[in-house]
Amino acid sequence: MALPLRTNLKHFLCFIQRFNPLKRRFCAAVCPENKQPPGSARVFSGIQPTGVPHLGNYLGALENWVALQNQYPSVLYSIVDLHSITQAQHPDQLRNNILDMAASLLACGINPEKAILFQQSQVSEHAELCWILGCLTSMPRLRHLPQWKMKSKEKNEGSVGLYTYPVLQAADILLYKSTHVPVGEDQVQHLELAQDLARIFNNRYGELFPEPRALLSSTRKVKSLRNPVTKMSKSDPQTMATISLTDSPDDVALKIRRAVTDFTSEVTFDPETRPGVSNLVTIHAAVAKLSVEEALSQAGGMDTGAYKGLVSEAVIQRLTPIREEIQRLRADRAHLEGLLAQGKHRARELAAPVLAEVRHRVGFH
Repeated sequence: MALPLRTNLKHFLCFIQRFNPLKRRFCAAVCPENKQPPGSARVFSGIQPTGVPHLGNYLGALENWVALQNQYPSVLYSIVDLHSITQAQHPDQLRNNILDMAASLLACGINPEKAILFQQSQVSEHAELCWILGCLTSMPRLRHLPQWKMKSKEKNEGSVGLYTYPVLQAADILLYKSTHVPVGEDQVQHLELAQDLARIFNNRYGELFPEPRALLSSTRKVKSLRNPVTKMSKSDPQTMATISLTDSPDDVALKIRRAVTDFTSEVTFDPETRPGVSNLVTIHAAVAKLSVEEALSQAGGMDTGAYKGLVSEAVIQRLTPIREEIQRLRADRAHLEGLLAQGKHRARELAAPVLAEVRHRVGFH
């Protein structure tokens, strides 16, 4: 009996991903293997220690991280400080940022009993595997990745660390034999490098690494409050553009009140022609756990000025307990350092045997 058309399509996309990397994102979204995490599934993701995250980080990634720790049997979240030094960092500021990020992740709901939370540089296996994988990676393969193209243009001349950044990302993922990686669409090509390197290593030295799959987030990206066609970013020079998780209620209200909209007073959702007000609807829907349609229904009869007040209330209500918990955790550095030390030991228990096997297969011992 013939299989239904949709079933055939799913398997066809899974088959052609081997030959065309551009199809992988579609396969990751529809392949039946992704619908239920198998018992051996492992999730890995990392975040740079840039201090306290902003609202876009929380809604776009961290909220999903909290959900994943309850859905998968093995989850690792890393504060990727090795990645962060591709840009100049003041040592004292970096130390503080690492602890601030740990406090923020815990306050957002990451549970160290359900997920391994650790500092990347404290697990030296990451750097060693990066070197080994780098020796399997061609220069042209890295040259065409979006991170290098974008960042090297900004700096006129990028560092070797920036150039090999995606190889370290691949090492982060493969070191734990991760099967799933939550990514945004802008990171899919970097995940494809990890998939390629898993295949290259397996073909040369024997089967060892699973090919990690993308867990694409369905959350809409939160945009800048001052320039709503770009992503909300901590590095934005306009202080009114970004809401930090530790902003006071007054600061949140002020930033939303000054958010760029347009000259039409009605609240509608049309990201192409009305990006400013649409960004407010996206934020409102996400923090209040509503659909866009439900958010618009609550805005019925309001002009954009009044709607900004409603959005402010929703954001403040959502962020207040997180802000208070970050402040509480920040005050106890020893507790944060202890949790990261525990995470380091748990991560190394997984990483050390994998790297030992890699070293043996490569011929180091």
